[in-house]
Amino acid sequence: MNRDLPRPAPSGLARDLRVVAAAALLVSAAVLIGTWIQDRHGTLRVNRPPLLADWAPHAGPGTPAALTVAAAVVAYGPALAARLSWRPLLLTVWGASLAWTWSLALVDGWSRGVAGQLTTAQEYLRVVDRFRDIPATLRDFNGHILLDTPDNWPAHVAGHPPGATLTFVVLDRIGLGGGGWAGAFVITVGTTAAVAILVAVRRLADESLARRAAPFLVLAPAAVWVGTSADGFFTAVTAWAVALLALAVTGHRPARTGFGSGLLFGLSVYLSYGLTLFAVIGAAVLLLGTRRLRPPPYVLAGFLVVPVVFTALGFDWWEAYRLLVTRYHQGAGGVRPYGYWIWANLACAVLITGPATVAGLRRGGGLLIRGRARLTRTAAPRLGLLLLSALLALLIADLSGMSKAETERIWLPFAFWLLPAGAFLPGPRAWLAGQAALALLLNHLLLTGW
Repeated sequence: MNRDLPRPAPSGLARDLRVVAAAALLVSAAVLIGTWIQDRHGTLRVNRPPLLADWAPHAGPGTPAALTVAAAVVAYGPALAARLSWRPLLLTVWGASLAWTWSLALVDGWSRGVAGQLTTAQEYLRVVDRFRDIPATLRDFNGHILLDTPDNWPAHVAGHPPGATLTFVVLDRIGLGGGGWAGAFVITVGTTAAVAILVAVRRLADESLARRAAPFLVLAPAAVWVGTSADGFFTAVTAWAVALLALAVTGHRPARTGFGSGLLFGLSVYLSYGLTLFAVIGAAVLLLGTRRLRPPPYVLAGFLVVPVVFTALGFDWWEAYRLLVTRYHQGAGGVRPYGYWIWANLACAVLITGPATVAGLRRGGGLLIRGRARLTRTAAPRLGLLLLSALLALLIADLSGMSKAETERIWLPFAFWLLPAGAFLPGPRAWLAGQAALALLLNHLLLTGW
């Protein structure tokens, strides 16, 4: 099906390049200053600031596939996004995202890149056997959060509500135990986030912008960390929560989609405490909705399900978060300097979203300012508001001081909502090439921690 999408104005390229250059300077400063701090004081607790990674130029079995996928998306992605009918486009985006993420993960090989990622000392799979009696473990969960408690949980288990660990416990119980299945699950589910975001952009802005955004959601540098950290799974859960809410507030089966959205929002806050900030993005969706009054009761009903179940089983979310804050300051979080990470985290955000997102946000911000008077009627400012809400949530996380380092994975759920900014850019192939080049360089020059 042929569709000629309206093209963004080519003017402003010089400003785009200036803002990308400024972002590159931010990253360079984070690298140089961070390296000096780490070498002199050792307080950053990362080997290659601002990323948790080691310098290790390498190639692997995924390298030829990654290069092939990148070249194919750059060459044919924009045209296919314009011409495919909608449902085949969604399937194509998911398939391409799977191919891109798998190939990047396999640059490090099967064991290092996939099967071993979720089995290291601080990861979820190390404690699966401690959940033989799930209700009893949940009742006792908070008693093992602090570092000075007996049998304290590994960092990732303690740092998240038990819904995150239970995901892998359930996989183990149904016969999909071990790092290989866990890695495959995270990649398979995590890559659906691109589809969910396209659904939301189409409903809240328009289809042409969603189509222009599609290749940028595929060739995301963030895919380096989606394959395979559990935060890739969290990204998909929150993306579908927002997508279902977008369907509900635009009149598509508001009872079903509203309840489903609430259910996923409820699940998300039992996967990661920081995902409570998706309330900011949810508020933007409600503002943009054309039929915003009917869905909220269904959303609330769905949202309550997961908290009620966990509370009935004996897990106290609020006490767990309070104990986590204490543990955070007992460990690396208490050592890492806020004065560095408050801005170096933003350098991490640049690296996972890429130069196209930086330039697109510049254009989207301008469109939002110019179009604020017709926000509810014009697609581009509506998308700008959605992007702004994700950026605001990310900045709140940054200011909280609970995200000092490792934000290349922690902020994946928020970062993916910035990627549609690429829809505002003219000449998408050049920008897509830049996105792919950044991801390939990061994955081949560094051994990332996730």
